[in-house]
Amino acid sequence: MLTDLPPPLPIKLQWRQDIAGLQSYTVAGYPSNDKTVDIFLALESGGVDVIELEIPFTDPVADGPAIQETHVTALENETDINTCLKIVSSARTRGLQAPVLFMNDLVKNCAKAGIDGYIVVDLPPEEVHSFRALCASSGQSYIPLITPSTSEARIKRLVQIADSFLYVVSRSGVTGARKSLDANLLQLLGRVQKHTDLSLAVGFGVSTHAHFADVGSMADRVVIGSQFITVLRNAKPGKRAEAIRCYTEEVSGRATNSAARTAPLAKHRPPKGKKIKEHQSILPSRFGKFGSQYVTEALHKCVAELEKAYVVCKDDLAFWEEFRSFYPYMGRPSPLHLAERLTEKCGGAQIYLKREDLCHTELHKLNNAIGQILVAKRLGKTRIIADAGIAVAEICAKLGLKCIIYMESEDMRRQPLNVFRICILGAEVILAKTGSCTLKDAVNEAMRDWATNVNTTHYIVGSAVGGHLFLKMVHNFQCVIGNETKNQVKRLTSRLPDAVVSCVGGGSNFIGIFHPFIKNTEVRLIGAEAAGDGIDTVKHSATLSVGSSGVFHGTKTYLLQNKKGQIMETYSISADLNYPGVGPEHAWLRSTGCAKYCAVTDAQALEGFRFLAELEGIIPALESSHAVYQTMLIAPAMPGDKLLVICVSGRGDKDVNTITEVLPKIGPQIGWDLRFES
Repeated sequence: MLTDLPPPLPIKLQWRQDIAGLQSYTVAGYPSNDKTVDIFLALESGGVDVIELEIPFTDPVADGPAIQETHVTALENETDINTCLKIVSSARTRGLQAPVLFMNDLVKNCAKAGIDGYIVVDLPPEEVHSFRALCASSGQSYIPLITPSTSEARIKRLVQIADSFLYVVSRSGVTGARKSLDANLLQLLGRVQKHTDLSLAVGFGVSTHAHFADVGSMADRVVIGSQFITVLRNAKPGKRAEAIRCYTEEVSGRATNSAARTAPLAKHRPPKGKKIKEHQSILPSRFGKFGSQYVTEALHKCVAELEKAYVVCKDDLAFWEEFRSFYPYMGRPSPLHLAERLTEKCGGAQIYLKREDLCHTELHKLNNAIGQILVAKRLGKTRIIADAGIAVAEICAKLGLKCIIYMESEDMRRQPLNVFRICILGAEVILAKTGSCTLKDAVNEAMRDWATNVNTTHYIVGSAVGGHLFLKMVHNFQCVIGNETKNQVKRLTSRLPDAVVSCVGGGSNFIGIFHPFIKNTEVRLIGAEAAGDGIDTVKHSATLSVGSSGVFHGTKTYLLQNKKGQIMETYSISADLNYPGVGPEHAWLRSTGCAKYCAVTDAQALEGFRFLAELEGIIPALESSHAVYQTMLIAPAMPGDKLLVICVSGRGDKDVNTITEVLPKIGPQIGWDLRFES
């Protein structure tokens, strides 16, 4: 299908053949809201002719440490979208003439405030044409990004929707100053210039006048970001605007009359309105209104290649034969059996346990880890990274692959046994120190690594989150749990269960056991998520109970976010449920009523942990304990001839350290005292 684009409405740029333009990047509200306007004016005075203004966000995945710090400061200053509009409007009132680009997808009220265009780093391909039309209708520009990994076909599409200029990212990875420029930059620019006469702005890694002169000899405009931030951070309060002006003049060569190019660039002619072919994923990308694939431009080619490889694998009998060849290593099929004493304690329905805790690695994660690594090997990837560790570390050791596990400091403190086991297996553990030091921050760091090392590296997303391709892979590799459960229950009882209960964080074990039952409408599907100290407090991870729709870590789903769209810090006694989002398939199941989701507090989860241990001799993981407690509420209300299955997704050895910490506080609430003294 071809879509007609509105006529282009390009940003009015000052273009000169003899001098390279300078484009700056700054985060609104850094170092303070009241100083941002002064910084704008100082940038323009020093020679900047286009200003990128970033709206601060809790999790700037594509940025390096310097810019991450500015986001933290800006959020502490309570800078939001309305603040950004006021800053730009005030700067215009004080005489700012340079075009201002929002690095965000906000359109309403922007034209009135004086915003000239948008850089949206993770816009899904199927949404580009509609957003481009929206920009044009308000007299604003959409500036696409092109990276070293952008394919030739995608470059052709991107140049067709550009109306003012193209932003060329000179190297893979996150933002930050570099000692040298990428040696392949001229080749990259040549690839782009084959398809367009539009001007090119080149950024990433520029910090010195020598860098500026080198890039300026090849491109129309030079983009500087992290070094501007460094200058601001190092300047004394009250002197920051002057420091920015001086640095701008110095880096551009204006201070020493060395700004001129050694040879002029050819003049560019903006293209006429064109038609573009809408890009679609091979696999369906949405669950109703949820899902899609919001990834940075640097990852588009990698994800497209991965999707092609996975589509081939999923239809290849030899691939699944190889996958099943690991069943003895994995401990599959995992057993399902009646929990006699727990059933007697609860009364009502007969309770069966699906024992994923008896699999190798003592949890369900190995199913997905093996499946994704087999796909990655077909792509020639030699380096595996992940945000959840023991299963990935074990299969990497078995297959001889380099393995890096990102873990957050809080979870490393809670689960020292798992950290040590990962190290024993020869994997490298890297500490994620940013943000709230929980699971989302480990995901952020893993994504930054992936974007930097995309050619050699595969990122194993361990849960049912992320872009749609990862959801499909996790979904299909984990469905072995539900398929086994369905067959085992039928073999034992000659019928299907009446209800299936599982814990929900990101939701991989939940999807794994639930999905084979979705078409069996007589089977109730019930998820137990983490209510922490209670959903009436700020200390919980109950995304589906109290969250709202938004985009995070590559997908549209339910999130725990504040009214300004910033991701909230979460909490749970279970490190594995401590995440502010949930897989979009869960969001769809909730919105359609196909599954029910309940919130279980820390104290209640500890009760579930206690009763399964004391009655069945099974020490469950704290995440699984949420499902056990929810079952203890549901089973008594069901007749005795009904069947209920709990997915015991993991063992609790890793959580013993946490339990010893919280028991003095929570133990008295539930009447559980394990102290040895009399």
